[in-house]
Amino acid sequence: MERITVALRAQDPISQAGVASQLRTRPEVSVTEWGEGDTSPQIVVVVVDAVDEEVLTMLRHIQRTSTSRTVLVTTDIDEQKLVSAAECGVAGVVRRSESTPEHLVQVIGTVARGEGHLPSDLLGRLLEEVGRLQGQVLGPRGLHFTGLAAREVDVLRLVAEGYDTADIATKLAYSERTIKNVLHSVMTRLQLRNRSHAVAYAMRQGLI
Repeated sequence: MERITVALRAQDPISQAGVASQLRTRPEVSVTEWGEGDTSPQIVVVVVDAVDEEVLTMLRHIQRTSTSRTVLVTTDIDEQKLVSAAECGVAGVVRRSESTPEHLVQVIGTVARGEGHLPSDLLGRLLEEVGRLQGQVLGPRGLHFTGLAAREVDVLRLVAEGYDTADIATKLAYSERTIKNVLHSVMTRLQLRNRSHAVAYAMRQGLI
């Protein structure tokens, strides 16, 4: 089994040394120094007490300067800070009180496979926060987390139902030129090849 390369970033030397000593005994991972060598470690484990602006700056720096995926070990985090951390590339979150070597290595493996991990109670609160943002912030502006505006979703639904440009324009009370512009904008922005690809994207997002 190939070992997962892991670098550590902690706010204090005691936490850094403690987590490093836990992980170095595990055969699943290989602990490396951050910034050492020409390639990024697969995982960066960031150990903090709370997620503040200093921590978010560190997370953004990791996201910008490496290809590593990030696991955040923190004492305290709420759903709003969780959203901010996710925007900075965090793919896994572990509470310090639950960060046994076994659990931490399990989460590292999960994130290294391209998946994500959250404590179950945080997942529920995050979904509530996403719903709140959609309903109160994005929805009134005609936006969705998927990156599609309400009008774009309406057009793609009708394309999926087999309607041509003229029919869609009639049903939505837009000009044919507007419908073509909407489709072109969606395909360009999301790098979709054609109408069928755009419909497939919308289906994968659960929009149609």
